[in-house]
Amino acid sequence: MSITDRPEPADAATAETDGQRCLAADLGWLLAKASFSLNVEIGRAFIPLGVTPRAYHVLEAAADGRRSQSDLVDLVGVDKTTMVQTIDALEAAGLAERRPCEHDRRARIVVVTPLGHEKIAEGRATVHRVQSEVLATLPRRTAEAFLEGLQQLVDQRLTEPMECERTIRRARQRR
Repeated sequence: MSITDRPEPADAATAETDGQRCLAADLGWLLAKASFSLNVEIGRAFIPLGVTPRAYHVLEAAADGRRSQSDLVDLVGVDKTTMVQTIDALEAAGLAERRPCEHDRRARIVVVTPLGHEKIAEGRATVHRVQSEVLATLPRRTAEAFLEGLQQLVDQRLTEPMECERTIRRARQRR
């Protein structure tokens, strides 16, 4: 039976249930939905800290004081323009500063300030709290197995995106 041969649902509630069943078996959709919802929750939790989760991730990645802006682009996974804007904001807030690289005069190393290190500690605690709250909705063994399985996927099969002729873009969030 093809999708066009499928009988029409009797009502909207049935259509919603059929759609939920289809999506419940779609790993990509489940991961995207979970990721989006978790990121929104973490974003809300970061508001009192005065930094965004992205800024926190940049600070965390730059904490050792050895990474250039280009290194951070690759490590954090944002484009160059976004990285420049993020580091500009971190500098303006006194959380990080750019310093010349000893080995490459064209490169700038991002150094986290003492205030930035305090923000990293606050961010770690916030992320840990939110993740603990989310995972606490599952039985402990299920949560452990979920994290272990997800880590294996990321370390093995889903380490790098596959080559694709067309660039895959994330949908913009509606406001």
